[in-house]
Amino acid sequence: MYNEKFYLTTQDILDKEFKIDARGYRPQEVDKFLDMIIRDYTEFMNIIKKLEKENRMLTSDYNKLKFEYRKLKDNIETAGSGLSNPSNNLDLLRRLSNLEKIVYGKDN
Repeated sequence: MYNEKFYLTTQDILDKEFKIDARGYRPQEVDKFLDMIIRDYTEFMNIIKKLEKENRMLTSDYNKLKFEYRKLKDNIETAGSGLSNPSNNLDLLRRLSNLEKIVYGKDN
């Protein structure tokens, strides 16, 4: 995924040859520095691979949870369509209470 965004690979760095001038750099210092860069590149690539794997796993989990959420939402809507609205239930209870008062002569 990110590999195409890098200009150098660890092998490119390892294989790099520098021309030496009369006043050139010390080859040992250049090699030590390039070795450090190679270690960093290797670590970066390991981190990127690990994060890409974690990203794939999280995306998969997200998709599963999204599917489960939709399924549960549909179940709730299906179950809810068979029940009356809570405000209608309250109205029914009030009417029932009023009918009981009339029929049974109760004050409560």
